[in-house]
Amino acid sequence: MQQFAKFIFLRIWGWKIENTVPGHIKKCVIIAAPHTSWQDFPVGIFTKWVCGFPANFIGKASIFKPPFGFLFKALGGTPVDRSKSANLVDAIIDIFNSKDQFILALAPEGTRRKVATWKTGFYFIAKGAKVPVIMIGLDFEHKKVIISEPYTITEDKEKDFKVFYDFFKDIKGKHPERF
Repeated sequence: MQQFAKFIFLRIWGWKIENTVPGHIKKCVIIAAPHTSWQDFPVGIFTKWVCGFPANFIGKASIFKPPFGFLFKALGGTPVDRSKSANLVDAIIDIFNSKDQFILALAPEGTRRKVATWKTGFYFIAKGAKVPVIMIGLDFEHKKVIISEPYTITEDKEKDFKVFYDFFKDIKGKHPERF
């Protein structure tokens, strides 16, 4: 599958990938941005296939219904009812603590629309599970996926978010006006 993904993504679609998720990382939270288009999803899936890391994701429950629900689950997805906040952060921390290996990919914006501030769940998940954050930029302008080194959350939330925002500030999503 990896060779096929490389052929499609790198050769036919013409994308490049800078860096990869280090092989020694068994648990982490990946934040992928800018999330401005449905096309971010296939770019993310091909990135995980090309690089060979087993990322999981959560998504709104409606995408997991027929006819395509089985596909999203097979690709590593778990449905979430966003109308119930029944402490999703703690539930995901419990998943991290119960597994030897778990990589969770999230869009920090939480939507494809332009937002004033990012959701903070990814931050509190990483902090609570004591796992690093890896930032993945989806640069449609240059057809490039940029993967950061693992970042360890500090006790200074403002400093941490500055690191995150600085990483993504010059990356152009499919629809830059939405980021």
